[in-house]
Amino acid sequence: PVTVDGRPAAWGAPVRVRAGSVLDVGAAVCGVRAYVAVSGGVAVEPVLGSRSTDLLSGLGPAPLTDGAVLPLGTPREGHARVDVAPQPAPPDELVLRVTPGPRDDWFTPAAVRLLTSRTYHVSPASNRIGLRTTGPALERARWDELPSEGVVLGAVQVPPDGTPVVFLADHPTTGGYPVIAVVHPAGLPAAAQARPGTPVRFVAVRRRRLPGG
Repeated sequence: PVTVDGRPAAWGAPVRVRAGSVLDVGAAVCGVRAYVAVSGGVAVEPVLGSRSTDLLSGLGPAPLTDGAVLPLGTPREGHARVDVAPQPAPPDELVLRVTPGPRDDWFTPAAVRLLTSRTYHVSPASNRIGLRTTGPALERARWDELPSEGVVLGAVQVPPDGTPVVFLADHPTTGGYPVIAVVHPAGLPAAAQARPGTPVRFVAVRRRRLPGG
């Protein structure tokens, strides 16, 4: 729900907010993330071409706090075109299709079966870096140190506590914990909107063979 000075305002459409008025964006009815865009943008100094804050690296402007005042750019003439296609609500149960590997051999066969046969739940510790889970721990077959290697969006990394973490938009580019599987891209938007406590199931799909492979 969105209001301006206590009166209901349009959702997903441009709204004029006069100086001194209060725009109130209420709690999410479903999902965990929404966006507010301002005509003219937020006029902070860009870092590496971006005005966003990256919490993992500490790059960009300081994180927002209560009472923060943001400088705004010059408003555009007329409203920007907004084209919002209806989207399904996040599911009550998150079913993520995964391709095994590249480090599934660092886990016991029982752990690989466990990942795709048991139900996990979204942890309250989740953020834009990763969807953390609670549930049965995955037992490793190897405990030697894995050299840091590249990781991709959707990688399912397993830290020492044995519970899977699905890397989301702000994930690091490298990691030193083994990746047991990778989530198919189609499942990531729902993962990014999953509320804490949502059940999570990982469903294995076979790797595609390359021609001649």
